[in-house]
Amino acid sequence: MKEPGKRYDKSHGQRGHDRGSWRRGGGGQRKGADGGAGPEVDESLPVVQMFRAFQVELDDRHDRHERLVKLSRDVTIESKRTIFLLHRIMGEQQKDKTLAEAHGKLSELQNSQLREIATELRDQCPYLYLRAYSPGVQEYVEAVTFYHYIKDGRLVSLEEICQPLVYDEQPEEAESDLVASGEGEAPPGGSPAQLRLEVTPTDYMLGVADLTGELMRKCINAVGQGNLEEPFVLCCLLRDVYSASGPSATRRGRE
Repeated sequence: MKEPGKRYDKSHGQRGHDRGSWRRGGGGQRKGADGGAGPEVDESLPVVQMFRAFQVELDDRHDRHERLVKLSRDVTIESKRTIFLLHRIMGEQQKDKTLAEAHGKLSELQNSQLREIATELRDQCPYLYLRAYSPGVQEYVEAVTFYHYIKDGRLVSLEEICQPLVYDEQPEEAESDLVASGEGEAPPGGSPAQLRLEVTPTDYMLGVADLTGELMRKCINAVGQGNLEEPFVLCCLLRDVYSASGPSATRRGRE
């Protein structure tokens, strides 16, 4: 209600409304003095060139991370298939044939996806991308240890797992990769360079920890087949694995 004798300026409220619409409107883009867009970035400035280099480096790192995630997923799938194949051994009659088939699958995995992972990590710090491919490596360790236990009745070491993951790279392949990346030419001499996929002790221990679940399943299958001696042998191995784990077996939380 208007008070008598007092004038109201309608433009005062309108000015406030205009200020609010100015804050909200226009997409928030500032304009120059001539009403157009802001000044263009001078690409010749050292700071701009530095950030352009950061952009290229980050894009390359993200692309490599995605490729490693896909390769790790493929390694996980093929390793699981090998484990399922080994569980199908029902007796000594088909043991040799199944082991030969599993060995072929592991060799193919070593020369395909795992080699590609080693190629992606060439001249890179592997710990920057460890979380991208670590799940696949752990599943691979589980498959290899399960294969060797069924074949030889023992637990393979970390060195034995890393041994087939060393690859000889052809000189022309290394030279083409260096030229493509802009790092120059390959060193003369024609000697093949080596690619190596390192399996960390943590991935090895986690893979062995997953192996215990497969041994428990094998124990149940053995009882179903009427073999009452193998469960006791497997129980001794599981106790040894638990004892060798040391404090990490009872440690809580993430590492």
